[in-house]
Amino acid sequence: MTPLEERLGHGFERPDLLDLALTHRSVSAEDLSSEDNERLEFLGDAILQLVVTDLLYHHYPDLAEGKLAKVRASLVSRPLLAEIARQLDLGPNLRLAPAEERTGGRSKDSILADALEAVIGALYLDGGLEAVRRIIVALMGDHVAERAKSPGVRDYKTRLQEILARGGERPTYEVVGEGPDHARSFSAVVLVGERRLGTGEGRSKKQAEQAAAREAIEAISGGLRRGGSPSSPEGRHTTR
Repeated sequence: MTPLEERLGHGFERPDLLDLALTHRSVSAEDLSSEDNERLEFLGDAILQLVVTDLLYHHYPDLAEGKLAKVRASLVSRPLLAEIARQLDLGPNLRLAPAEERTGGRSKDSILADALEAVIGALYLDGGLEAVRRIIVALMGDHVAERAKSPGVRDYKTRLQEILARGGERPTYEVVGEGPDHARSFSAVVLVGERRLGTGEGRSKKQAEQAAAREAIEAISGGLRRGGSPSSPEGRHTTR
């Protein structure tokens, strides 16, 4: 298996499907004889919606229809799909036209999120519904559990990513753990480049990152109220 197949936990019987899923439309725009991943993206979007809906319906019987819809929307959002695509290291595996390559296509949220949906479509065609369901649950299970706790509220990391994306920026997190395993605590710093936007603490890495993102959002919101921009030092935290 290729490194990407190992990260997915699936060896393709038809590797051409995976190759197609990783082929951006910029390739077919320059070479009319080439195919791209848009049809697989369309299929993968539907499969993802189905699996997430089924998961929410059966595991969260206390959530009403409106809350189920809000949780699902947050799970299939572009920022989260792009984050998962980065965890899988999809970017370096993409096939892009030279022009798209020069504009940083491998790191764009839109391209990464679409590619992940296309890969899901390819997984469905290659392995069937149960295989792709297993992979989606492995990739998104923690996110499902986290977001089902607070339906209708986008997590702070996603909100911060959306705010910074307007200026073409992306946050990174540095996390340090302290203490014994049974009473471990974590401290996180969220940065854009070398600029610190916020800090936070928690009993897990995710809690610390969420706290740091929340502080960053609040600072950016304060800066915007004073006339700053989302990426300016005086506007370092977000909207509630």
